[in-house]
Amino acid sequence: MNRRLFLTLSAALLSAGPASSPYAGTLTEGVLEVRSDAQNHQFNIEIADDASERARGLMFRESLADDAGMLFIYPRERNASFWMKNTYIPLDMLFIANDGTILQIVSQVQPHSLTPVRSDAPVRAVLEIAGGQAEALGIAVGDTVVLYR
Repeated sequence: MNRRLFLTLSAALLSAGPASSPYAGTLTEGVLEVRSDAQNHQFNIEIADDASERARGLMFRESLADDAGMLFIYPRERNASFWMKNTYIPLDMLFIANDGTILQIVSQVQPHSLTPVRSDAPVRAVLEIAGGQAEALGIAVGDTVVLYR
């Protein structure tokens, strides 16, 4: 069954199973779909839904598959801010509202940058994918996100 990303999904996310990433240890995994007018795109994701997982994020990773990503989930809507210290790969950041709508996309965020990347509005989640993938796949503001369990 799929659900829009209302992010009352915490219980559903925790049932997704343990991650196989050597970096994360306790991260859960899932499949996330970005739905647009043109086409839908699926990503195999790791879910960072507590403070320590969100703090580590994708740091120290040397690669990220084009169909992979990390979903950062917050307990409630908030302005999100990221930096790229100890992040070795460029990323696209998709800022997601409580109802699953993509509100903002920041593309090709540069590795090792200490300049904060901030959401323009409160968000409930942020999806990080390989740099350039949002544009390559035609993902745009207004598209929606669905999490499969």
